[in-house]
Amino acid sequence: MFTRHFKRLGLATLLWTLGGLLHTTAQAQNAWVVGQSAPLSGSNAVFGQDIRDGALAYFKMLNAQGGVAGAPVELLTLDDQNQRKLAGENTSKLLQTKGLVALFGYGSATLSLDAMPQAEKAGMLFYAPFSGANPVRKPSPVVYTLRASYGDELEKMLTFWMSLGMKQVVVVHYDDEVGVQNLGVVTDYLVRQGKTPKAFALQRNAGIDAARMNALMALKPEVIINTVLSGPAADISKQLTARGLYVPMSSLSFVGAQQYIDAAGAAGAGASISQVVPNASASLPIIRECGKALQDAGISKPMNSTHLEACIGAKVLAEAMRRSKRVGDSKAMLAALRNLGSYDVGGYTVHYGPEQNHGSKYVELAMVTRNGRLRN
Repeated sequence: MFTRHFKRLGLATLLWTLGGLLHTTAQAQNAWVVGQSAPLSGSNAVFGQDIRDGALAYFKMLNAQGGVAGAPVELLTLDDQNQRKLAGENTSKLLQTKGLVALFGYGSATLSLDAMPQAEKAGMLFYAPFSGANPVRKPSPVVYTLRASYGDELEKMLTFWMSLGMKQVVVVHYDDEVGVQNLGVVTDYLVRQGKTPKAFALQRNAGIDAARMNALMALKPEVIINTVLSGPAADISKQLTARGLYVPMSSLSFVGAQQYIDAAGAAGAGASISQVVPNASASLPIIRECGKALQDAGISKPMNSTHLEACIGAKVLAEAMRRSKRVGDSKAMLAALRNLGSYDVGGYTVHYGPEQNHGSKYVELAMVTRNGRLRN
């Protein structure tokens, strides 16, 4: 009798477990799951949170309208604390998720380095990392970018400064693989102009104290080209102001414009920052659409360029979902993005094809005003 009861209990447990797994699988197959590793804490947390919020707001708006092909879009974001190793570990976890159709919106090239080989092995779309660095622009069957390259950005800002007669350029860069490559882009451009920049290397996730600032000023910069994040860039601006000095500074879009403005405060006035999406105050359909999505999602802070870039990326992903027509099918999703062609999201157009992995070359230089705004 006990044996019969045990067998019934075992059978019931097995059926319950299988039922749960089938239910979970069915849920996953009825949703478009997008995976993301982003710095939600640590030295670049505000930037990572804005990336997540911009994409999440668009997906929430889309879901309120019925989703894509009748299925909701789910954004699964894991915190990498701005650490390369953790971003790689997060990627391994995300690739085990049922129904995953894309990895999206990683916070930098460094955070993408250990993720991209995993995506390639899995045949998973790796879309729109927040970087224009060379490592994310190497030929790949799965890596597709949204923004212009750092080469495009640096050429625009260096052309501007060289036209004003600036000669001594100092490049502030990280002392890792990506940072050294960014320095190389500047060096290559200036060598063609008969000039050689000086380099100032920083450890990633480190600030700039008085001693490091003294070392920077010993290089006698006429212009500073900043390829690091908002924290150290703001440190430089504030210490220059405290010393009663002014040295023109241009930053890559990687700095995070609003994040830099907030961190630098009044000391940020006069800095120029390259932008790879239109100004968030411009009158364009995509800016109105993303602004409303953020407002409806309960994001109280004004929309910035990071929000906007993430929202644009989310809209492009949604269009690829519509064209793939196969919920939860990562291979169909990759094929749809690869063959997207030209797509106007509402005043900002991207172009993708079998031999075209990089969506845009849009670059504008903007200056930080005294009242903390960006002016093109």
